[in-house]
Amino acid sequence: MRIAQVSPLWESVPPLHYGGTERVVHYLTEELVRRGHDVVLFASGDSRTSAELHACVPQSLRQSRAEGRPDQDPSIHETIQVDRVMEQLDCFDVLHFHTGHVHLPIATRLSVPFLNTVHGPLCAPDQALLYGRFSRAPLVSISEAQRRPLPSANWLATVPHGLPPDLYRLEPAPDPYLAFVGRVSPQKRLDRAILIATAAGLPLKVAAKVDPVDAAYFEHTIQPQLLGNPLVEFLGELDDAGKQELLGHALALLFPIDWPEPFGLVMIEANACGTPVIAWSNGSTPEVIQPGVNGVLVESIEEAVAAVNNIERFDRRAVRADFEARFTVQRQADAYEQLYRHLIQAGRSAAGGNGGSRSGRVRGEPCSAGLGNGAGVGLVPIPEVA
Repeated sequence: MRIAQVSPLWESVPPLHYGGTERVVHYLTEELVRRGHDVVLFASGDSRTSAELHACVPQSLRQSRAEGRPDQDPSIHETIQVDRVMEQLDCFDVLHFHTGHVHLPIATRLSVPFLNTVHGPLCAPDQALLYGRFSRAPLVSISEAQRRPLPSANWLATVPHGLPPDLYRLEPAPDPYLAFVGRVSPQKRLDRAILIATAAGLPLKVAAKVDPVDAAYFEHTIQPQLLGNPLVEFLGELDDAGKQELLGHALALLFPIDWPEPFGLVMIEANACGTPVIAWSNGSTPEVIQPGVNGVLVESIEEAVAAVNNIERFDRRAVRADFEARFTVQRQADAYEQLYRHLIQAGRSAAGGNGGSRSGRVRGEPCSAGLGNGAGVGLVPIPEVA
């Protein structure tokens, strides 16, 4: 298949440090290329990929901002990115968007099949207005919990995130400390993690980024808990090697979220190292965490401290085995391949049964531009893949 993967431009693919969506796009793209598909990745120019890279900005918008260009309007680059996809439309059998909603007015009118993986929460009231307007847009959720605010949207399937099995390795013998990985924000509740570790009398190693929007929260809520607390070590952002070291040697990952988390990639990163997760029962966590197998679900500081005190009962090899059974990129790619083929066949049926690929292009040859015939893609019921 000839597949367009359209990534957000805020981070490179994969991100240098923190970044969930672009990391997921990277793993999926690499696996699709490994399987022999002809993939074009629309992303920032500093991305690293085995696919054909179509750079929509020279470097990630976050990196550009860090280097002194803070006045960039992301929506301008996102709009141009959609136009670049449209220029090459006739090259593709299917378009896979990971970029939110800016493409919807055009994509729902194309003859080329597309799908839209929703990576963020859907709790805001105007989300219902958006997906009500574009009710034919085929959507993929990353957890069942993510769908709940909009059960009537055009959901094709739920496809959980996946990791390459060799990205992280099992660490069977942990050290006596806890880990926190994520953003420093009110929703991620680093303050809870600090309270849990302090009450349990264990060191807490924190790998986290502070976005500008959360700077005041960090200064007024988190820093006072860090100052004078010898148990807490703030490491900043880490790359994959740093996360292997941090997560692999931790007794447990603390995931004390206070919002409906759509998935929570760090939970399966920890499990890939054999490290169990202590998570608040919120959003997707009951779908990822199987209590007693790969972690514990809690609803209070007291329950979390009790879970820490009993964490050594977990068999870390069994935690790793659960990851391999449920959350590899191979399983994720299997699901998306099924969706791609279904959408392509549905499009051919709607167009009168014309078979064959949309283009005879050899990889590396230039593409011709085109917007298709504007007929749209007729959808038929799809078998559940997750």
